[in-house]
Amino acid sequence: MSEAPTDRPQQTAAAPRRLWPLLVASTVVFVVLCALGAWQVQRLAWKEGLLAEIAKRTASAPVAIAEITQRLADGRPVEDQPVEVSGVFDHSAEQYFLATHQGQSGWYVYAPLRLDDGRHVFVNRGFVHYDQRDPSRRPGSQPHGRQEIAGLARAPLTGKPSSLVPDNRPEKREFYWKDLAAMTRSAGLGPQQVLPVFIDAGFPAKRHDPAMLPQPGVTIVDLPNNHLQYAVTWFGLAAVLAVVTGLLAWRRLRAYDD
Repeated sequence: MSEAPTDRPQQTAAAPRRLWPLLVASTVVFVVLCALGAWQVQRLAWKEGLLAEIAKRTASAPVAIAEITQRLADGRPVEDQPVEVSGVFDHSAEQYFLATHQGQSGWYVYAPLRLDDGRHVFVNRGFVHYDQRDPSRRPGSQPHGRQEIAGLARAPLTGKPSSLVPDNRPEKREFYWKDLAAMTRSAGLGPQQVLPVFIDAGFPAKRHDPAMLPQPGVTIVDLPNNHLQYAVTWFGLAAVLAVVTGLLAWRRLRAYDD
């Protein structure tokens, strides 16, 4: 009596063919995950270089405002460069930038500082609480006469950073993003009268008074650097995918052999 025919050889031969779609899809995803991980490694190197440059710049000696204007004319960066400037504040043209400082809601007070050559530069004098926007609520906060200011240069934005940011209300001198042109108009100044840079004031060298208003020294140079974490995540997912795919292929091949 002859044995019944079996299709085992056909099944065994079909097993690798049925694994191809899985292997191809897994390979594509694996390559994409590794590419994302490599990209984050590149971003990590870029961010570390940027942070090192910023740290070097903020630790450098202060320069005069003339150096800042020359750098701007040459197209060189001025962000976070320590700068010293002197002039007279026009407190009647204060502008207010909505801000949160040390967990408190309030305003950064921007005031144009008139320089010796007649031009102005907007100085972020610091933080006041929400109900202290009116100068009458913070007596003595508007010094008169010539002032010596040391701080960090900050480049203005070229446009609204996001559609989620509210529109500025220059008619009320309220700002949600630093629009230098709108601040200039709100202060009653012409564009040629204002330098294209902001200065964030630091504490006066001889008066580090935590109670002074506006509260200066509000600039925190702290860029997030999570690229290493992201790279580990992408490479980790690629490794997990490789292991899972290998185990799945091995189990399917064993099932066909059985």
